[in-house]
Amino acid sequence: MHNLLTDIAGVRVGHADDAELASGVTAVVFDRPAVAAMDVRGGAPGTREGGLLDLVNMVERIDAIALSGGSAFGLEAGGGVQAWLAEQGRGFQARSAIVPIVPGAICFDLLNGGNKKWGRFAPYRDLGYVAAAAAGTSFALGSVGAGLGANTANLKGGLGSASAQTPDGVKVAALAVVNAVGTVTVGDGPWFWAAPFEVDDEYGGRGLPAAFTPDMLKMRVKGGPAATPSENTTLAVVVTDAVLTKNQAKRLAMMAQTGFARAIYPVHAPTDGDVVFAASTGGRQIDPLIGLTELGMVAANVMARAIARGIYAATALAVPGALPSWRDRFG
Repeated sequence: MHNLLTDIAGVRVGHADDAELASGVTAVVFDRPAVAAMDVRGGAPGTREGGLLDLVNMVERIDAIALSGGSAFGLEAGGGVQAWLAEQGRGFQARSAIVPIVPGAICFDLLNGGNKKWGRFAPYRDLGYVAAAAAGTSFALGSVGAGLGANTANLKGGLGSASAQTPDGVKVAALAVVNAVGTVTVGDGPWFWAAPFEVDDEYGGRGLPAAFTPDMLKMRVKGGPAATPSENTTLAVVVTDAVLTKNQAKRLAMMAQTGFARAIYPVHAPTDGDVVFAASTGGRQIDPLIGLTELGMVAANVMARAIARGIYAATALAVPGALPSWRDRFG
């Protein structure tokens, strides 16, 4: 276990980003089609193939997931991931046609100081292709890929990941791109809201403050009163090696959203587009009631840890007025 999404066998992750653009793409690629579902809790989502993942619809398995900055422009990243998969002969087969199935979601990073004057066509399709081609079992955290341009209300955002096992040995792991309207840390201090779930000082081991003051609990949001519906969003993927149906994957995504509430304050706001994709690579049988309940419980903990790790590993953008990183502030 390396505390990464790729601790689940058959899952690979790749990044592509552009420092001048201050934005990028992260591709999650499955070696074999994975059962998947999606849960959206934010009030301003931007998704690709969301209808396909609806429980009433036919296709149950996906080939990859594309996460991107760029707001709605970033939805083109899925086309780049799809193009790479098509070159590998991967996809849903309908007689002689093969169509790679690539859901995706975007976060807004257009106002972070990067150069977004890209001309007629946005670069996200090409970044998606490069991210998919780069996918492997080891990948960086922090200000990389879809997390390069991310910010929170008070600190630089980023991309994090974490993993765990249930007592029966079923694995579950999460990856999160943290561009939330709220904060991942408590007040003006170094403490993470997700501190109770930290493992082996993976985000600094600072614990929680001795007491919570009213100032710590007041609302801090990106943009303050001028916050707009499209400036934010946390994107996440949770994957397990348990055998799940599409309905059960949906339940896992819903339970994993609890990790957002444990790590971000406030969360699921009208100005967020928070979304969780849940996928099963299918290898270990679990009880459909107690087993799934335990898996969802652990998934929520893992999600909270992944979110905190994304902030802990982030580095500030090299642009005027950039938000500081957690390490800049607290060392």
